[in-house]
Amino acid sequence: MKICCIGAGYVGGPTMAMIALKCPDITVTVVDMNAARIAAWNSGTLPIYEPGLDDVVKQARGRNLHFSTDVAGGIKQADIIFVAVNTPTKTYGVGKGRAADLTFIESVARTIAEHADRGKIIVEKSTIPVKTADTIKTILASNTKGLKFAVLSNPEFLAEGTAVKDLQNPDRVLIGGERTPEGDKAVETLVGVYARWVPRANIITTNLWSSELSKLVANAFLAQRISSINSISALCEATGADVDEVANAIGMDSRIGPKFLKASVGFGGSCFQKDILNLAYLCESFGLPQVAAYWTSVVSINDWQKHRFVAHIGRELFNTVADKKIAVLGFAFKKDTNDTRESAAISVCRDLLNERALVSVYDPKVPAEEIRADTLGQGVENPRLTVAKDAYEACAGAHAITIVTEWDEFKTLDYAKIFAGMPKPACLFDGRNIVDLAALRKIGFKASGIGKPPAGRP
Repeated sequence: MKICCIGAGYVGGPTMAMIALKCPDITVTVVDMNAARIAAWNSGTLPIYEPGLDDVVKQARGRNLHFSTDVAGGIKQADIIFVAVNTPTKTYGVGKGRAADLTFIESVARTIAEHADRGKIIVEKSTIPVKTADTIKTILASNTKGLKFAVLSNPEFLAEGTAVKDLQNPDRVLIGGERTPEGDKAVETLVGVYARWVPRANIITTNLWSSELSKLVANAFLAQRISSINSISALCEATGADVDEVANAIGMDSRIGPKFLKASVGFGGSCFQKDILNLAYLCESFGLPQVAAYWTSVVSINDWQKHRFVAHIGRELFNTVADKKIAVLGFAFKKDTNDTRESAAISVCRDLLNERALVSVYDPKVPAEEIRADTLGQGVENPRLTVAKDAYEACAGAHAITIVTEWDEFKTLDYAKIFAGMPKPACLFDGRNIVDLAALRKIGFKASGIGKPPAGRP
C-alpha cells in the first residue's frame, strides 16, 4: 500500500510520521508545494516543535517516510490520499470572519482529479464544514477519465504539545464514509491501517456527515468549558473565592469531570476559535440563529477575558501603563509548542502597546521575528516592542511581569533576583496560575492570578 498526504503542516506531518513508524510495510509520502517546509522536514530541524516528534521522524524518514514537493507524483502513486491542507477563516466576502475558506480544499480536489490515473480513497483530514465531502466528490466526479473515488472523513483530534502521545494512544479514531458497499469497503481499508496499533474498539465508524460535524463539535465543547470557568474566574475575583478550588469541587462530580476547567488569560490555537465561528456560521446558514448566538458567546467570553487581563494590569499600575516596561513571559498559545495562532499573548501585547507601554517579550520556542510579525504585522516596526533572549532580560527594570504561557521554566525562575531589579511596587500578573502567589508576596511582589482572591482578603 502507498499513502500520500497533501499538506506538510501540524496535522499532516506528525500523523503521517506515526503511520509510517507503526506500518513499516506502507510507503508514506508527504507532499507540499512549500519547498522550504519540505526542506525542513528533510533536515535536522523540523518546521514544527512537538515533544517526541524528532525521534519518530528520524526512525521512519528515508525508510518508508518521504517528504517531497512532487505533488503530482505523490497523487499518481498513492492508493490512499490524505488531504491535510489549511482551512482558515475567510477574510473576505460572504461569511468573512466566520466561515471556513475552502480554497485550498477545492484546489487539492482539482489537482487529484487532474493527476490521478486510477480510482483512489480520498481522506479528509482537514477541519471542514459539514457537507464538504459533497464538494470534493462533485469535483472528483468531473474528471474526464471515468475514475471512481471514495471520499472518507477522518478528522484529527490532536492536542498540540501532546500530539505524539495522542497519535500513539488515541482516545478514538473517527472514520466516516458513505453507507454503500464501496463506501464500507473504503472505510474498512482505512480502519485496517489504524488497527495496526490502535485497538479496534477505539476506532469509531460513522456516516460521512456525523464524522465531519464531530470535529467542530468536539472543539466547541472543549472551548465552551474554558470560557465557562473563565467567566467564573471574574466572579471569584469579585467575591474572594478561589477559582481553582471551585474547579476542583465541581470537577469531582463524575458528571462534569476535571478536564479543561483551568482558568487562564484565554484559549488560543489554530482550532478553537476558528471551529466555533465556523459552527456558528453553519447554524445560521441552516436557519438556526439561536444556536449560532449560543456558540458565538463562547468566543466573546474568551475575547473579553484577554482584554480584562490587560485592564487589570492598568488598574494596578495606577491607571496607566504608558512608558512603563511590561514583561510578557510566553508567546506560544500554550506550552510545549511553537504555535502562536490565536495566542492570547498577541491580544495582550497589542492592548499594552495601544496603551503606550514598553513591552518586552520572551518565549523559549517562538522566534523573535514571528513575535514581531504576529503582534505588529509583517514588516511593521515599533520601538516599544522588544524581544528578550531570556526571562531575566525581559523582566529587568520592568514595572510588571505577566505570565501568558504556562512554560515550566517560568515556575522556577529566581524571582527574588528579578524583584531586586524592578522599580517598586513590583507587580506580577499570572495569567496561567502556575506560580506560588503567597511566596511571591513574601518576596515583596504585588502578585495576582486569574480568579484568585486579592492579597489580604480572607
